[in-house]
Amino acid sequence: MITFLVEHGLDIFTTVLGLIYIWLEYRAHVALWVIGIIMPALDIILYWQHGLYGDAGMACYYTLAALYGLYVWKFRKTKNLKQELPISHMPKRQYLPATVGFFVAWGVVYYILIMWTNSTVPVLDSFTDALSFVGLWALARKYLEQWLFWIVVDVVCCVLYIQKGIPFKAGLYGLYVLIAIAGYYKWKKMMSKDAIYDRV
Repeated sequence: MITFLVEHGLDIFTTVLGLIYIWLEYRAHVALWVIGIIMPALDIILYWQHGLYGDAGMACYYTLAALYGLYVWKFRKTKNLKQELPISHMPKRQYLPATVGFFVAWGVVYYILIMWTNSTVPVLDSFTDALSFVGLWALARKYLEQWLFWIVVDVVCCVLYIQKGIPFKAGLYGLYVLIAIAGYYKWKKMMSKDAIYDRV
């Protein structure tokens, strides 16, 4: 039992943090960014130990991006300066830049993985990293569509982590898929409610 806990302790702990994180995200609570700073910092170690170098690099980005997300949610106000940033749809003008950014990031991360690491899953590892770039950016902007990006990322990550022998993290990402679906409808309802209040 002790050997098991030692072997999987970091996996278990970051999984618990992940559950807290997704619950806070579901509720659109600003505290998600605090967990979003701590969890990926520990994930860097976890992923590196299991040869997921792309994910380890992505965890570095997550840590820094969480600082940005905290700033945007907490201090970037709406035009009337009385409300925090509201949930909204991703503007259509952002579709092309987001798509281009995704493919560029996918290509760059893939190249890095095949040139400088011994990754055995460079295509999928770089895919989830690239889409996560877009997803985290959309989350920081409080776009409803961020949940759609995370559903895809979570499905692929769940499969990857099973293959790489990180069972608790794999289970967490399987749960993330279900919560992301629920989160999409939760945010959509919250966005509609905010729109009604704005018209009053």
